Amino acid sequence: LSVASLEDPVVMSKIRQSLREKHARHIADLRAYYDSEIQSLKQQLESSHRTAASEELKKINQSLADRAWCNLYVLSRCDQLDSALNEASAHIKALENKNNQLEKQVADWRERFYALSDSSKALQERLEEMRTSHKEKDNTISRLQSRLRELEEAFEKAYKLSDNKNTRLQEENKMFQNLLGEYESLGKEHERVKDTLNTTENKLLDANTEISDLKRTILKLEAQLKQVEHENALKLRH
Repeated sequence: LSVASLEDPVVMSKIRQSLREKHARHIADLRAYYDSEIQSLKQQLESSHRTAASEELKKINQSLADRAWCNLYVLSRCDQLDSALNEASAHIKALENKNNQLEKQVADWRERFYALSDSSKALQERLEEMRTSHKEKDNTISRLQSRLRELEEAFEKAYKLSDNKNTRLQEENKMFQNLLGEYESLGKEHERVKDTLNTTENKLLDANTEISDLKRTILKLEAQLKQVEHENALKLRH
């Protein structure tokens, strides 16, 4: 068996089942053998009572008694080995359960880590989009400011050149007011975008902190898992 197959829980389960079956058959064969041996000795003892002399019967009885005690000791030893095998199987089963629990916990932490990583990537993309939008709005505000200055200069020139162009001045003033209102609206939108950008950056920092904690937790769980697998392998070799 290779090391990889020994680490497979299905293969180990089959090996343990095969060992239990072989051990059970071996115990049954030993018991059947010694039961037949005891029966044969009893028959020999009964026949010896009828055919042998008294002194020989005592020797035979002693020999048969010694063999019977030996058989009883072997049966007792078989029971002890069977009990030890059951105890070792129970301990291996407990280690397997602990190993499975640790594997499930590691899988849960990994899923949570992947989910947080995806969320962090989405927040990062959203942050980049908001930064791009912020730059575009800054450029728009700059253009509007430049346009506003041009209109102010044109308005001052038109006002100085002629007082008779009142209608034109009113139209330009109206245009100026409209541009001023648009400028103020863009300024407010710019402030809202800055606030949203700061909030998104804080969320991204929190997500990165939690990801770091999850990485440390996963490393600890993987170390515990390796330790349990090592103990399991040592128990199996024993």
